[in-house]
Amino acid sequence: MAVKYTVQGLLIYITIAAYLLALATELAGRRKTGRVLFAAGSLVAVVSFVYRWYDVRHVPLQNLFEVFLFLGLVCYPISWFCRRILRIGGEGADMFIGAVVLFPAGFVFNAEPMQLPPALQSWLFAPHVAVYMLAYIFMAKATFQAAVQLAAREPIGAEAWLPPEQATYDLIAIGFPLLTLGLILGSWWGKLAWGHYWGWDPKELWSLASWLVYLGYFHWRYMFGKRRPALNSLWAIAGMIAIIITLLWVNLSRLFPGLHSYAT
Repeated sequence: MAVKYTVQGLLIYITIAAYLLALATELAGRRKTGRVLFAAGSLVAVVSFVYRWYDVRHVPLQNLFEVFLFLGLVCYPISWFCRRILRIGGEGADMFIGAVVLFPAGFVFNAEPMQLPPALQSWLFAPHVAVYMLAYIFMAKATFQAAVQLAAREPIGAEAWLPPEQATYDLIAIGFPLLTLGLILGSWWGKLAWGHYWGWDPKELWSLASWLVYLGYFHWRYMFGKRRPALNSLWAIAGMIAIIITLLWVNLSRLFPGLHSYAT
């Protein structure tokens, strides 16, 4: 772990601090102040992402540092959308998720600019990665709602929000099409870059595994979900575990060398 003594690092640390302060304020019962701090942190995250874009001269989604930078950026808009449109709470969890996903960018992964390899010089590069990252945040929120359901606890202001089990379903119902679109765009990109739609690369296989887990979630919930709602939540949590393996272990472990090794 290393501190980044750069403008980029400073912007990341300010964002993390704003998210954590927003969380602390939320837990203290000052929800409006927490939302303001959350929004302020999000604005700094936008500046941080744009700064990185200017620095590297391409859409900053190439490696894990840039991916986690983007994840920290989209937490607030997704949280706002869920709260205002879907009636799904859990803003405190969203603040915590934002701080957690920015931690690897701030302290773990190398921020040195990298030249885009030929395989990434495609118009499909940005949308393919971006839709996956959006899906991952929706699924992370679904995991929190699933954990709340398993703990048999009602969220703060429960009368205004969807029940956790229903919220889990609604979030996955949004994230799953994004995962599907990510697979389709990736296959199309593979055809253009390497001449075939599917290469049995470890990252491709684990992306498919994540997709299948959530497909299993929908099947289970439709067939048996009313009788055993707790298992619906376990399916959702299993999907998040598969996503973590896809995003981190496959990229970082030497057990899975492949075409996506540039992500490290």
